[in-house]
Amino acid sequence: MFETISNLVGAFLTLSIFSFLYKDNPFYKFAEQLLVGVSMGYAVPLVYQQAFIPFVYTPIFLQHKFIFLIPVVIGILYIFRFSKNYGWLARYPIAFGMGIVGMGVPLSMHSSVLVQMRSAMLPIDNINTFLIFIGTVTILMYFYFSKAHTGLYGKVSQVGVWFMMIGFGASFGYTVMARISLLIGRIQFLLGDVLGLVN
Repeated sequence: MFETISNLVGAFLTLSIFSFLYKDNPFYKFAEQLLVGVSMGYAVPLVYQQAFIPFVYTPIFLQHKFIFLIPVVIGILYIFRFSKNYGWLARYPIAFGMGIVGMGVPLSMHSSVLVQMRSAMLPIDNINTFLIFIGTVTILMYFYFSKAHTGLYGKVSQVGVWFMMIGFGASFGYTVMARISLLIGRIQFLLGDVLGLVN
């Protein structure tokens, strides 16, 4: 009985979300707001159990490690974002967070730039390394704006455009296939679990 009710509720919410394909309607808004509400209702106790208790309550009140008050105060400053008079206080934790993001720049440089450079410096012994080398050089030529893209240089730099379009197309195709797989999962749920038409 419980499985039947849960399947019917899931089918109703699935069809409510898909109803947006027709136009914006109350069923879609209900399902959307229910999703946000359930997500927040799940996230709040999860954060309380996995973040507040082990990183705030236990170290400060039980272990008396008062150094943890510094990140707590920085986090509390976010609340002032909702105040008109004291909203400027929320800029401090934002600036602190951006500084932490800046600390990740060397790591991203290594993973994005240096690894790519290393791949481009391999000996050209097969078609794959040859294509990587040609793609890297022609794309860099395309983004070198100090020289006009005319003549032979312009034609070679256009090869870089083709390489970029292939890369963007592959990324977009991967994104579309991920969404299609979600759609297939929902259709299998509706036809199989709810209607029993598919095993």
